Parts: sequence; C-alpha cells; structure tokens
Amino acid sequence: MKVAVVGATGLVGSKMLQVLAERNFPVTELVPVASEKSVGKEVEFKGAKYKVVSMADGIAAKPAVAIFSAGGGTSLEWAPKFAEAGITVIDNSSAWRMDPAKKLVVPEVNAEVLTKDDKIIANPNCSTIQMVVALQPLHKKYKIKRVVVSTYQSVTGTGKKAVDQLFNERKGVQGEMAYKYQIDLNVIPQIDVFLENGYTKEEVKMIKETCKIMQDDAIKVTATTVRIPVVGGHSESVNVEFENEFDLAEAKALLEAAPGIVVQNDDATQFYPMPLWAHEKDEVFVGRLRRDETQPKTLNMWIVSDNLRKGAATNAVQIAEYLLSKGLL
Repeated sequence: MKVAVVGATGLVGSKMLQVLAERNFPVTELVPVASEKSVGKEVEFKGAKYKVVSMADGIAAKPAVAIFSAGGGTSLEWAPKFAEAGITVIDNSSAWRMDPAKKLVVPEVNAEVLTKDDKIIANPNCSTIQMVVALQPLHKKYKIKRVVVSTYQSVTGTGKKAVDQLFNERKGVQGEMAYKYQIDLNVIPQIDVFLENGYTKEEVKMIKETCKIMQDDAIKVTATTVRIPVVGGHSESVNVEFENEFDLAEAKALLEAAPGIVVQNDDATQFYPMPLWAHEKDEVFVGRLRRDETQPKTLNMWIVSDNLRKGAATNAVQIAEYLLSKGLL
C-alpha cells in the first residue's frame, strides 16, 4: 500500500504521519508531498527518513491513496489531478466539503455512503466532526430537531504560527501575530472571516456540514465559534432539542455504547471532558449531560476532542482504513 501525504511538512501533515504509524496503517511506501519550497526536505516515518517530493512527482509515484492537508487552493488545483491518475484523495481542506458530488465523511456516522467511484472524499471541519460523532447515536434514537452550539477552539486549529503567538505572549516575547488580537489571557469570538449575515465562515461550516454528514436537512443548527488560549483540543457546549422525549440514563447509555465516544460524566467526582485530557487521543469525550429545564425534550452536553487527531488526521486515516476494509482502495 503506497500512501502519499500531501502537505507532509505542516502541522496537520506531521500529525497524519504520526497517526498512520500509531494505527499501523499498512504503508509499504510513503510518498511525502509538499510545496516547491519544501521539496528535498526530509520527514521521518516509523524510524526511516523520506525526502519530500513535488506534486507532479507525487502523482507519478502512483500511490493508492493521497491524504491531503495542504489548504483549499492547493486541493482545488491538485486533488482532481491525483484523482484523474486513479489515486483516491482524502482531503482535509474545506475545498470539496459542500460540493454535492463529493462525499463528506465521518466513519462513525456515514462511512456507508462511500463507493469505489469516490476518488475525492472530503474530511469535515474539526469542530463538526466531534459534534456529529456525539449527535449520531442520539439522532438515531430520538431524532434531532435543533442544535445550538458554542465552541471553545484550540489555537492549534489555526496552525503553528498561532501556537507560537500564544507561547510568545506567555513568555513576554514579541513575535509574529496569527491573530489580530492577543490570544493569551483572552478569547476571540471570531474564527475565519465574517459573512454578510454576521456569522463567520467557521460557524456556517458547522451548520451546513452537520446536515450533510447526518443526511438530514431538517436539522436546524446555529453556532458561535470562539478561539481560546489552549492547545489540547476543541471544546463545545451543545444544546440539543429532540422531536421525541428522551430518558437521561438511556441517552448516556447510548453514548457509552457508540463507537469513538468516551463518556466522562460524574458530577460527584467533578469528572468531565477537558482539552488537557483529550490531547493526543483519538476519541470524542462527552460529559456534563443534563436536561435543559427551560424547554421539553432538550439535552445539554459538553464535547471535547483533539482537533489535530479526530478533528483532522485520525478521521482521514479512519476513512482510508474503511476503504481498505471494504476493498474500495
């Protein structure tokens, strides 16, 4: 199994390599691909060094699958060229997510939509992934009517420049700014650009992607996305209104039984999900389960996951694992 990682030198690309190794994906030959300025650099994978190659050389190497994490513009230009060469592309950018001809996949939720003909598969937005993993078992049982979500997102979602900004500020060092404002000891209620309706692009992604992944356009979603000074993962406060009445103990049991979820919900011991504990883990952690006492059939919950892993690299690798298990690669 020859595997290309496109954007191999970036923050998410490096995490892709780590996850492929940790999950023992059957890589017989790695093809690390990056922009022209990174060609010739070396990356490490399972103790061996590999030279980074150009996009064209990546296609010429004829990998079975190419996992992209190189930005939307690069994906729009190069993913079709890889696909035309018969290579299955799993793309981590926003380029293809809302394309009606492309599948948007979270394996625990909708992997069954994939076929051998899907040559460009979209990996959803990090904050959407963790939310739909937790929503799916509840939706199947009670049918979701409306979701109100506020996110508390790690600086790692912006990239290395943002991580550097946070730690420079913490040390009192002047450096390059990823954000318009200080992030240390602050929260920034804006992720991505503002749109005409006052929502940010990140908020609209969550709204639209949730319906597409869960294959139900009747679900109403409203979102507020916020950047906070942490590095371990994204957190979300989620208020879910159902069509049908639910039992709190049963809802907890459904989440505990669902794939990819760890329930951390014990008020007596103050046990609940936190980025500190989610860091470098693949699961979606769910806690603070309680009824919304202001209206019927409504549940509050708190969801945390490592955005570089389940929110990006791990989800992409899980898609590849599913394709392989079904003979679709």
